[in-house]
Amino acid sequence: MNKQQLAAKIWASANQMRSKIDASEYKDYILGFIFYKFLSEKEEEFLSANNWNRADAIAYLNEDSQEVVEFVQRGIGYFIAYDNLYSAWLERGKDFDVSNVTDALSAFDRLVNPSHRHVFEKIFDTLETGLSKLGDTSGARTKAISGLLQLIKDIPMDAKQNGCKARYDVLGYIYEYLIGNFAENAGKKAGEFYTPHEVSLLISEIVAHHLENRQTIKIYDPTSGSGSLLINIGQAVSRHMGNKGSIKYYAQELKENTYNLTRMNLVMRGILPDNIVARNGDTLADDWPWFEEGKPETYKPLFVDAVVSNPPYSQHWDPPSGPDPRFDDYGVAPKSKADYAFLLHDLYHLQLDGIMCIVLPHGVLFRGGQEGNIRRNLIERDNIDTIIGLPPNIFFGTGIPTIVMVLRKHRSASDVLIIDASKGFIKEGTSNKLRVCDIKKIVDAYITRKNMSGFCRVVSKEEIRSNDYNLNIPRYVDSSEPTEKWDIYATMFGGIPISEIDLLDTYWDALPGLREQLFHPKSATTCELACSDLKAFISSNSIVKGFFDSYKERFKDFSAWLYEELVDECTLVNRNTEEDKIAQEVFHRLAGMPLVDPYEAYQVIDDMWETIANDLEMIQTEGFEVTRQVDPNMVTKKKGGKDVEVQDGWVGRIFPFDLIQHELLKEDLSSLEDMKSQLEAIDSELASLVDDMSDEDKQDAGEALSEAGDSFASGAKVKKKAKELADSPLGDTLTHATRLIGQVSGLKKKEKQAVQKLDDKTKKTIESLTDDASRQLLDAKWCHPIIGSLAALPKKEINSLVSKLNALSEKYATTLSDIDAQIKDSERSLCGMLGELEGSEADMAGLEKLCSLLGGGKNA
Repeated sequence: MNKQQLAAKIWASANQMRSKIDASEYKDYILGFIFYKFLSEKEEEFLSANNWNRADAIAYLNEDSQEVVEFVQRGIGYFIAYDNLYSAWLERGKDFDVSNVTDALSAFDRLVNPSHRHVFEKIFDTLETGLSKLGDTSGARTKAISGLLQLIKDIPMDAKQNGCKARYDVLGYIYEYLIGNFAENAGKKAGEFYTPHEVSLLISEIVAHHLENRQTIKIYDPTSGSGSLLINIGQAVSRHMGNKGSIKYYAQELKENTYNLTRMNLVMRGILPDNIVARNGDTLADDWPWFEEGKPETYKPLFVDAVVSNPPYSQHWDPPSGPDPRFDDYGVAPKSKADYAFLLHDLYHLQLDGIMCIVLPHGVLFRGGQEGNIRRNLIERDNIDTIIGLPPNIFFGTGIPTIVMVLRKHRSASDVLIIDASKGFIKEGTSNKLRVCDIKKIVDAYITRKNMSGFCRVVSKEEIRSNDYNLNIPRYVDSSEPTEKWDIYATMFGGIPISEIDLLDTYWDALPGLREQLFHPKSATTCELACSDLKAFISSNSIVKGFFDSYKERFKDFSAWLYEELVDECTLVNRNTEEDKIAQEVFHRLAGMPLVDPYEAYQVIDDMWETIANDLEMIQTEGFEVTRQVDPNMVTKKKGGKDVEVQDGWVGRIFPFDLIQHELLKEDLSSLEDMKSQLEAIDSELASLVDDMSDEDKQDAGEALSEAGDSFASGAKVKKKAKELADSPLGDTLTHATRLIGQVSGLKKKEKQAVQKLDDKTKKTIESLTDDASRQLLDAKWCHPIIGSLAALPKKEINSLVSKLNALSEKYATTLSDIDAQIKDSERSLCGMLGELEGSEADMAGLEKLCSLLGGGKNA
């Protein structure tokens, strides 16, 4: 089971187990127990590394052994007695009780090394005080906790996975996955602890680009939530630095339970305790004073290389009654909206060469009053670097439009880059989500600072001044779709307006000469298509074929390059940087290529990357031998009224069975598919026999048919009824159906045997793969889908052109003249029918008048 499958399994079970407990609260329990398991197993790993065995732990790992307690505390910063270990809880089985947990959590806080109190002190308070919500009685709480312990027991916590180093990758992924899913289910409360992963990635790439050449870095999140935003920034920066131990993390969070999540998350990502500085406090009311131990009069302001934050939107706050260095040079945000208070707080804590990114509601760009004055001061001081408009409905629990604002304390430039990224997203359920290609496009625009029509523009300070410091994005970047136009002349007399053909200039520039071949002049302002079958004409056109050939030429050796890059030495591939390396190669090959959007090509790569990265992770942690590994396929089935995991066949750890069958066992697969085709043909013939029966026949057939009368019943019932109706047409039909049902039964038996035989053969094939064969299969699994999807991109653009031209043609296919003629024909037809009516003299006079109004006349 890979980490995605394990995460999905845990989430599904956790969501079922939480019953009526709110998702925003239940997360504290399951994530708290995951963290305790992590600390417990980390201690066991530490002891094992120091040559302790289980017997030693049972004998000496207790509070009475002061020397042992101090030894463990010095090594990992805390101490857990043997009886309080997670593994000991599991060993208790039916003897486990909720009191074991409360005793252990109480002891943990008491036995933290004083030097590590800033990281671990009271970290389990939320879990400990909330246990009562897991059940009304001690027995109910014990049962609920036992279920949670069993649920998370398969999560690998230590620095080794299957005997190979794979530090915290699985744990970090699952933790982030669970937090994201709890946020999705927590509604408005989600904003208290979670920034969507894609927004975190966007901010992290911007910050990492700014900090990439620094040796040591301090990053700060004053509204840290679960810590995910801070962690993503650190991971992105460390990819450029190569040493994540050189990053110091500062976090502040108001809510205690969320503050505990921040610390847990940071610790579980392998961040050293000395690099974690976290505070539980009100960011605006209680700024970060840095007092030296024992010297409360010593004040050291905190200044960092990067500040990132997603503060609560437009909340009320209490402005300071006196001077405050955070706001003195800019102004104080209004009581009713703290947005600019958070922004100025973040800016104050930046080093002169630092960078900050803050997520805010769109209203901060144009609201007046005190906010307008602050905005003016920020612009005049050149602090605002970039404004990024995000898609609507991208944050859990709110659909309000939001932005990311990038600011710096010192800039040599005075302009502002404005990006309207509100149109780039994919819809998932009720939410919108930034795709990886959307993120890359935004980051590239940020780095290059080049104008892109409908997407981004560098705006001068003078222009912003002329707009009275209003930064509303539509004032500067118009990303709206053009309104549909109708040409009056073409509407009346037909033809396609030349002015609307001109709007497709991107295609005509890319395919010179095609426009002239497609259209003939109809009038001074209109054209008509020169062909009846537009799709056939374009697909066979030499200009279009030349476009396809040009694209193919750019990628003619790409398959070999990708194989060498990804597959040939896959154990050496850097998973953190390889996707960008492949993307850069694709961007290079597409440089100057018209029509094909390089960001769509980037998305093609990313759509496959999770699969590739997961496989690479297993190969690099478990060795290339893993490509020959087959695991039991475990499924959940009901047994005795309970859900029980049972084995249902086998699955390849790297290679899916269907891949092996399509690549190496084609004859066997073809034979099986022939059986399936025969079954489908017989099922179709049986359905036709029923459809051809009259209602009377169906009634006579009785129990030979299903209750609904739309299919045959069992073979025995059909056979019995066929004998009863022998020597009749219906009897012949039922006799024929009996033979077909018998054939189905025989074929299904053969099919089941063939499936089992093919699965057995597939398992043996995987287990006996040579290294070369494995590499060819990796090529088929990883590279072929990318190459195929890239090859489809130019065809997609040409199909888009065909659709647009067909729409234009249909738009003006019916003219006003045609409609007028149809109306007159309808009037004449109606008058003709009215003329056949008979009635009184008054009736006939009325009908004649009606015909006159319709334009038909008396003799119509």
